[in-house]
Amino acid sequence: MRVAVLPGGCSGFQYGLNIEDGPESDDEVVEIQGVKVFVDPFSAQYLEGVEIDYVTSFMGQGFVFENPNASSTCGCGLSFSL
Repeated sequence: MRVAVLPGGCSGFQYGLNIEDGPESDDEVVEIQGVKVFVDPFSAQYLEGVEIDYVTSFMGQGFVFENPNASSTCGCGLSFSL
């Protein structure tokens, strides 16, 4: 799985998740509970300390990012600024 930070969203940056077969040559690779997570160097600087969880609620279901580095987030929680 690739976790990335991409320019965009209403707050400046947005998160990206993709299923990938393997890492790129410059990726950091972290294994969490048997899942290999790939992070590119650009994204790594913004993902330090981030917690990712999958939640189900009456509003829907999906991944939630808790980023201690974010100075603000948008109302939907899908983008952030630093």
